[in-house]
Amino acid sequence: MWAVDQLAGTWLLKHQEVGSNQTASNPLTLAITPSGNRLNFEFIVTVNNEQFVNLKFSSLLDGTATEISGGDGKPIGTARVSRDGAAYKVLIEGPGRPPVATQMTISSDGMTLVSESDVQTPTGTVLHTKQVFARQ
Repeated sequence: MWAVDQLAGTWLLKHQEVGSNQTASNPLTLAITPSGNRLNFEFIVTVNNEQFVNLKFSSLLDGTATEISGGDGKPIGTARVSRDGAAYKVLIEGPGRPPVATQMTISSDGMTLVSESDVQTPTGTVLHTKQVFARQ
């Protein structure tokens, strides 16, 4: 049904929970586009009706480390993306920040993407974030 990989598409954040609490967010779009045997990921934030690429990377789905660029194009860390059955695992690491382990799953109809991540805070507790995106 999906041309390259079902993860490819434009996904709009519908709601998010941080530490089990629903939280407001600037509009966030996750644009995932195929490029050869890679997927390009762009996290686009809308502020005052203007869109800004917050971070981006291009990755194989085999867990190989790839460079992440911030909105200014400068490297800010690495991402590793792998597919595990129906789920996608993303590990984002960078200097001066704790690693973020994310699992993305797509609904059976292909229209909803749920992204759940865990990060260890400086106090040692684990903070869980859940984001629900709708395919555009």
